[in-house]
Amino acid sequence: MDKPRQKKLEKRAIQLRGLINKYSYEYHVMDQPSVSDDIYDSLNNELKEIEAIFPQLITTDSPTQRVGGRALEKFEKVEHSNPMLSLNDVFSFEKIKEWEKRIIKISGENKLDYFCELKIDGLSVMLTYENGYLAKGATRGDGKIGEDVTQNLKTISSIPLKLIGENNNRIDVRGEIYMSKKAFETINQNQIKKGLPSYANPRNLAAGSIRQLDPKITAERKLESYVYDIYNDPIIKTHQEKHEKLVKWGFRTSQYVKYCQDIEAVIEYCKEWDTKRNNLDFQVDGMVIIVNNNQIFEKLGFVGKAPRGAVAYKFSAEKVTTIIEDIRVNVGRTGAVTPYAVMNPVKIAGSTVSRATLHNEDEIRKKDIRIGDTVVIQKAGDIIPEVIEVVVGLRTGNEKEFVMPTVCPVCGSKIIKPTGEAVRRCLNKNCFAIEKEQLIHFASKDAFDIDGLGEKIVEQLLNEGLISDIADFFALEAGDLATLDRFAEKRADNLIKAIQKKKKVTFNRFLYALGIRHVGSITATRLATEFNNLDRLKEASLEDLLVIDDIGEVVARSLYHWFRDHRNIRLLEKLSLLGVGYEKIRKSNKLEGLTFVITGSLVRMSREETEERIRFLGGKAAGSVSKETNYLILGNGPGSKLAKAEKLGIKIISEDDLFKMF
Repeated sequence: MDKPRQKKLEKRAIQLRGLINKYSYEYHVMDQPSVSDDIYDSLNNELKEIEAIFPQLITTDSPTQRVGGRALEKFEKVEHSNPMLSLNDVFSFEKIKEWEKRIIKISGENKLDYFCELKIDGLSVMLTYENGYLAKGATRGDGKIGEDVTQNLKTISSIPLKLIGENNNRIDVRGEIYMSKKAFETINQNQIKKGLPSYANPRNLAAGSIRQLDPKITAERKLESYVYDIYNDPIIKTHQEKHEKLVKWGFRTSQYVKYCQDIEAVIEYCKEWDTKRNNLDFQVDGMVIIVNNNQIFEKLGFVGKAPRGAVAYKFSAEKVTTIIEDIRVNVGRTGAVTPYAVMNPVKIAGSTVSRATLHNEDEIRKKDIRIGDTVVIQKAGDIIPEVIEVVVGLRTGNEKEFVMPTVCPVCGSKIIKPTGEAVRRCLNKNCFAIEKEQLIHFASKDAFDIDGLGEKIVEQLLNEGLISDIADFFALEAGDLATLDRFAEKRADNLIKAIQKKKKVTFNRFLYALGIRHVGSITATRLATEFNNLDRLKEASLEDLLVIDDIGEVVARSLYHWFRDHRNIRLLEKLSLLGVGYEKIRKSNKLEGLTFVITGSLVRMSREETEERIRFLGGKAAGSVSKETNYLILGNGPGSKLAKAEKLGIKIISEDDLFKMF
């Protein structure tokens, strides 16, 4: 055996392991990568090669041990040294106050403070570390006995195989395993491409992934973790300190936490996240509220399987049941004829709804949805609710199957189902419904954003024959509006002023407003950045369009043919004659030479849209804070980037400050 060579490679392996683990921690826990993926992969491959030559050099904390390993025949049962308890739920702010009254009486304290953290909808696990190394990971099971899933948990990069710093004690920490919405969507898209059924939700898929007997399958699922509790450490005085210590040890903890000095602050934090939780890239179903003082928490004891000193406030329901009274269809701006359900009004996610999308006739058939059915509906954010499934056990036999119409319900033209598409379409370009939806889209917030020009007024203008296309908005006079119901002179003047005020918008908004099929706001921004003016875009060939990042063949063909349709050519000429167009903003016009980093969730635009806007105006949107960063954009629930920016003296601005710069 080549001893000198082994000794040399052993020293190299130690260096590689330390550096790779450092880079992995920066990327997966701190969200601050300091090297590219290529560099990380190169170092990891070198370590694999060394360990392949000398297997005896493999250590338990080697990053190469995260993925792979033999498939198991079954999962072994494991008894938890500390019981994994559940929490009692509360569903209103009144119940939160009642809970506080009870625990104040039991504890004998005059006043309590709290620590709040978002309750991620994932799979609960217990991680055991011995002498600083991950020794065992187990599922919750019944709270006393779970299953040993150590090999699978090792595939999750945000779970440290070795704790940072010296630690010679046995430590148990509790955390949550979850899957991001983005990873879930990617997996389902691949399922559909393979002709396989899609998965129900990220939580179930994450749980199923952890229970795969082959760790390689788990590794492919891109799972995430966050840890929130420590056992066996009596020195820690508060729950807030537990989070701080977990970070020092190298765990990923939730960014969305808050110390609250009283119950009113707790309620305000719950209200805040009940309205913006759907902006997150993972599912949450509530807020964990825990007495911050650990001594008082222990003193309060338990009731059943739940601690008295903590509760889970459940956000307003996102899934409820109701009855479908009728199924009707709507005609959109592209002619798509979409079925929707008319339901008994029901409260969901904080609002009352009576309509739900059914997507298309294939979806209705697949889910066997009938008029009269009791159904489960769900709602995410501000989107229209959708029917998830039918409660078949409540059928009476009087339900009726729905049949898609063969003619447009608005114009009476024939409806066809194009080859390869899931929706039927009205092909009459003069269809009133299509014209109305196109006009509403043009005036919408992300397009020309014309104040006061809503759906009802657009419909009135069409009915009176005052407009026939988007250009006609700008030819209107105040006197033309006299024929409209409840349109006083002042209101007419205000609307005309609002329309004339918006004759010029940015190029990306102008493109989006045209309503070209498959061109959303992000695609419009990319096109505006690439071509900078309409003439260049009109002259672009299919090949010119296809070389642009994220512009596929479907979008390219849609654009190419739109600019060669004589109706659209005339429309653009008409807009130009009326002085309607776009402001020519060069990429370097406003933000040239400036680097921006975003932390937390944004409200006015998504992170992707905001970064596109920054690039469009000549700035750089980076993923991590460095000395080169000029501004940190502070969103809701900021992460570790905030601390680094403060340390480096980076200027911190709000989302509103950024929009002022735009």
